[in-house]
Amino acid sequence: MFVRALFAIFFAAVCRVGAQEALSEALTSPAEITAQPLPESAWLDLRQNASRNSKTQNTPAWVEALTLLPGQATESGSTAKSIFRIRVTQPGPDYQVLFFRLFFDDKANQQPELIAWDESGTHILRSGTLGMGMNLPSSDSVIIPMTGASAIDIEVPGDGKTIRGAYLDWMTTSEVVHPVNAEHRDVIPEPFSSVPSLHAPPEDVENFGTVTATLSADPIRVDGETQESAVFQFPIEAQPLTALLTFEIANPAIDAPPEIYLNGQDIGPVSLTLPDLADPGYRGEAASLTPQMHFHYTGWLRAQKIVPATILKVGSNDLVVANGVGSGSSAIRATQVQLKYIWDKSDYLLRASH
Repeated sequence: MFVRALFAIFFAAVCRVGAQEALSEALTSPAEITAQPLPESAWLDLRQNASRNSKTQNTPAWVEALTLLPGQATESGSTAKSIFRIRVTQPGPDYQVLFFRLFFDDKANQQPELIAWDESGTHILRSGTLGMGMNLPSSDSVIIPMTGASAIDIEVPGDGKTIRGAYLDWMTTSEVVHPVNAEHRDVIPEPFSSVPSLHAPPEDVENFGTVTATLSADPIRVDGETQESAVFQFPIEAQPLTALLTFEIANPAIDAPPEIYLNGQDIGPVSLTLPDLADPGYRGEAASLTPQMHFHYTGWLRAQKIVPATILKVGSNDLVVANGVGSGSSAIRATQVQLKYIWDKSDYLLRASH
């Protein structure tokens, strides 16, 4: 799941997770607000199920209004844009930073953007376009400093029907410690999940006898219906003791994750690190004559698979990530493999045979 952090009110700079300290002065700690009632989070249903320009929903008091402004044709001939305008008020002086997660269909040329405004109608900041144009149901997150802001626009090309919903929550801060000899990751946790985004190292990394190699950092689409798979070829110089394949996947079927094929052998499905079932990212699908509903996760999840060392071979290896028929379309990114070798300080047991 992406998290974009907006660090300065008067700059439209957007950054992925990685600068929790930059926001700490604007945030309040949980200890400072224990005497106050916590503001509720808000779920806004933005689907256009009925023909109307204004929506009435059960929302916390700090969400003042939600209005849909339909796209208008422009004289220049540029693509019309629809705007969902959300008026908010800070629930108290201690709450100055808002977590905003948008759920949308990530279509090329229809990627949404968040814009914050103040009371005078001056635009304070822009998120930049969200999503990656993979033509998949997805979600993306932005952290918005709300000092001076009173409205947030979701601006999207077209009729706005690609926008599905939004989850909003106010943020606090806490002390975070980091091991000095481990990879430094400043992480702003997503609600419902604490797994950080996966980083793909640009070059091979060796640590404690384990080599981490990136197969591809870029997103790759996989589709069981069209037999569109992600295919990788990578060499190894020596037989490892074991290996681990890791990547992030968007819009996976949670009960039918992708299958992995190594050197022509099916080694089974990956394991997904799932967030709480309360996460609005789960999207159910029901088919006629089928009693059970199946779910996809409309965001990015961590996927892993232990690779049997006996199937790996010195020299070139072929690896395929494929969705099964009926599991729909997905995309994977930050694909990497770890190879574990003998290390002089390895901990192992030698069991005598009986």
